Amino acid sequence: MQGKVIVITGATSGIGQVAAERLGGMGARVVLVARDKVRGEAALARLRERAPGIAHSIHYADLSRLAAMKRVAAQIAAAAPRVDVLIHNAGALFNSRQVTEDGLELTFATNHVAYFVLTHGLRERLVASAPARVVNTASAAHRRAKLDFDDLQSADGYRGFKVYGRSKLCNILYTRELARRVAGTGVTANCLHPGLVATRFGDQSGGLLSNVVRVAKVLAISPEEGADTIVYLASSPEVANVSGGYFYKCRPATPSKEAQDDAAAQRLWGETAELAGTEN
Repeated sequence: MQGKVIVITGATSGIGQVAAERLGGMGARVVLVARDKVRGEAALARLRERAPGIAHSIHYADLSRLAAMKRVAAQIAAAAPRVDVLIHNAGALFNSRQVTEDGLELTFATNHVAYFVLTHGLRERLVASAPARVVNTASAAHRRAKLDFDDLQSADGYRGFKVYGRSKLCNILYTRELARRVAGTGVTANCLHPGLVATRFGDQSGGLLSNVVRVAKVLAISPEEGADTIVYLASSPEVANVSGGYFYKCRPATPSKEAQDDAAAQRLWGETAELAGTEN
């Protein structure tokens, strides 16, 4: 990974932090995208301490806001001469339905639209840097999910885990369609289930949901184990030419039937592009 540039979201704690530090330790220059400046500066300091001598950097944005997503993509594209790996790892789980200033349901905006918009803004950099990779953190939570294209914003019968599962289904469908669209450019796109990991994730989701998440983490794996597949997809020569896959424990896995629906993947792409105000 010497000399490669890796852009990663959700790396101020948990598996994202571990992945960033490991990849930095391999010689990559890491570009963090974070929302909280205190946690962001702490993460950058840890990265510079553990992977010194490289010009690691950080950009700040609220990845639930369309304008912020587009701004940070433009900033990174302007500052980074190349982008070899783009890792989408930021995500959230909310107990109650919230709507952003763009009129998007918050889980959908943060967990799916952010992936779409940031990749769109960095696509030219990725293609120009080929061979390049996009790595999307999904989840086995997608397995019980189904998309309702008449209610992508989950206005009807909102339940936190259900909506989170839908967003993770969106991650897999998006990965499949992205892989199809960048085929032949030297850019690959893959996604993964990291496992149930003992991190901060879900602790601030609110209400009873926060307690459920904390109890579930009793059986969770460590962030170090959870980061393994992210690092593998970002760096391993074994998957250099693999695209459109879903991985678990550094091995190909089979997602749900709904997650293999190419027609749904294409429709989701189109509807997301329209919501985000980007080119289809």
